Amino acid sequence: QVQLVESGGGLVQAGGSHRLSCAASVRTSSIYAMAWFRQTPGKEREFVAGITMSSGTTRYADSVKGRFTISRNDAKPMVSLQMNTLKAEDTAVYYCAGRNNGILVASTPDLYNYWGQGTQVTVSS
Repeated sequence: QVQLVESGGGLVQAGGSHRLSCAASVRTSSIYAMAWFRQTPGKEREFVAGITMSSGTTRYADSVKGRFTISRNDAKPMVSLQMNTLKAEDTAVYYCAGRNNGILVASTPDLYNYWGQGTQVTVSS
C-alpha cells in the first residue's frame, strides 16, 4: 500500500511564494504519475498540476500555468509544488495523488489510486 504524506501548508500573503512537498512510502519510479489537486468547501476536487515519474512530462491547470511548478525527486522520493504569485483564490486544501499506470497525466481524480491526507494553504489578500 502506497502512502503519500503532504507537508508545507500554511498561511501566505497574496503575491508571495510557497512550496508543498509530498513524500511517498515507495520509490516514485514505481508510480506512473503524481499530481496535486485542491479543494474548497462545497466544490469538487480540482486538478492543479501533475507529472509523469519516468519522463517528467508535466501538465498544469490553466489557472496556475506560469505560476506553479511541479517537480519530482525520485531519490527521496518526493514530489513538490512550487507556488509563486499566489492569489486569494489559490486558498484550498491541497492533496497529493499517485497513479499506478496510464498514458498521460490525468486531471480526473477518479483515475488516481493513492491520496494524501491534504494540507491547508491559505492566501491572505
